[in-house]
Amino acid sequence: MSIGTAAQITSQPDSNEPHHLRRDAILAVASVAQFMVVLDVTIINVALPQMRSALDMSMTGQQWVINAYALTFAGFLMLGGRAADLFGRRRVFLVGLSVFTLFSLLSGVAQNGGELIAARAAQGIGGAILAPASLSLLTATFTEHHERRRALGLWSATAASGAAGGLFLGGVLTGLLGWRWVLFVNVPIGLTVVC
Repeated sequence: MSIGTAAQITSQPDSNEPHHLRRDAILAVASVAQFMVVLDVTIINVALPQMRSALDMSMTGQQWVINAYALTFAGFLMLGGRAADLFGRRRVFLVGLSVFTLFSLLSGVAQNGGELIAARAAQGIGGAILAPASLSLLTATFTEHHERRRALGLWSATAASGAAGGLFLGGVLTGLLGWRWVLFVNVPIGLTVVC
């Protein structure tokens, strides 16, 4: 083999490389989306006293900031999964991510307790659409058993880190920037994933 032929072979891209890059990108996007959904369950807890004071909320209203998200998320989760089956995983994923991001922003700019609770409820619906769509994207992309197991393991670990990191991140953001930033934190992440 001549030197010129070897150079041509090494300069040609591996035909599997774009496929692997695409699959890795899907895994990263699905994991980040699941991280955001789980993060929002816990990140809000540390900021609740500041929210209550700033928006003049009752103790019951303060509890509904958490409950509104959790109830709509749990209530619409099966519907979100079915929507991904009917309308396409990618489309439903983008709709869920857009709803989740938009209502994270609206939660952060809420001027009273009612607005905050309503926005959190809508954010929970976005999360209920987003979570099953991200899982179905993974199961459709990673079809081989060992690859699927690895992908689901990473997806699950990322989700668990969202739950664990929520309290820490919530404390840091609330202490440094104020309670609104525990809700705003999803906006740049969501916009980055959508783009």
